[in-house]
Amino acid sequence: MRKQKKIGIILVLAVALGGLILFNSNEVTGAAKQSLTAAKVKNAPASFDDPAWQKAKAVNVPFEGKEKFAGKKASVTTKAVYTDKEIYFLFSWQDKTKSVTKGAWAFDGQKWSHQKGNEDRISLLFEISRINNFATKGCAVVCHVPEGASNAKDGKFGTTSAAQKGDLWHWKAARSDPAGFADDTWLTAISPKKGGRKGDAGKGGDTKNMTADKSMPKYMLAPGKKLTQNDILLVSHASEIKDYSMFKPGDTITYRMPKMPQGSRADIKAASRYADGSWSVILYRNLDTGHEDDTAFNPRKKYNFAMALFDDSGDEDSYDSEVLSLQFSR
Repeated sequence: MRKQKKIGIILVLAVALGGLILFNSNEVTGAAKQSLTAAKVKNAPASFDDPAWQKAKAVNVPFEGKEKFAGKKASVTTKAVYTDKEIYFLFSWQDKTKSVTKGAWAFDGQKWSHQKGNEDRISLLFEISRINNFATKGCAVVCHVPEGASNAKDGKFGTTSAAQKGDLWHWKAARSDPAGFADDTWLTAISPKKGGRKGDAGKGGDTKNMTADKSMPKYMLAPGKKLTQNDILLVSHASEIKDYSMFKPGDTITYRMPKMPQGSRADIKAASRYADGSWSVILYRNLDTGHEDDTAFNPRKKYNFAMALFDDSGDEDSYDSEVLSLQFSR
């Protein structure tokens, strides 16, 4: 009997100590259904068709629609490679309509109005520090709808405490990609009146191109400058409109003008290609940016992450993935 009791005590202590080890470890815990392995490459991929991508195993990640996409499904083919310094992701998904309008201005000869249409997007959320239940429930744990709210549009995005932090990568076809970046933001605790999503240190985002009365655009392409891909006007390429008589029916101007990011907000570079009804997007940054608002990737460890896909839609209408595990080959 005494021997059995000693064995029981030893087992209890072993389980308790094991739990402490897991809790204090930077390794992922929980049961991610899929694992994405970043392949080690000597030279970083320079394009979508670079041979470096052939070293990475593709993972077809399923997505479930919510709100207006409820009951619908999508999938994103995902690859990852890394060098001694950087990590690269390649995402490919079908999308019959290329959406980059984001309310662009259109002139009918008499007045200006916003064109219909939003933008296509993909986002990734990694843990900077442990987010309670993220390993099993994913992005659902950072989407909070206040009591009494009528729909998801009244929700807030963030964590339940300042100790829980997330690294949010947000590629936007109209508002970030034309500048060659994905928006780099992070999650913290939700404040009483605001969400917990914050821009990384530095500058970035976009500016609304409109006059004080919001009736027409305020800026146009500056002399000697060029529009970026999809005919998007960057803030750095804009000048104030002095003479509106130059415009003719059918003219359009960007409404949400991307800014060139600076500081920590400029960590994630992007490239995109839309062809044959599909998007291909490359996102890359340093493994360790040295910034507290970013996840520091260590190739000897694993990381939980989840993704969301937006098809010409706002934040509440998306396709969400389950939690994945990112690991590194060596």
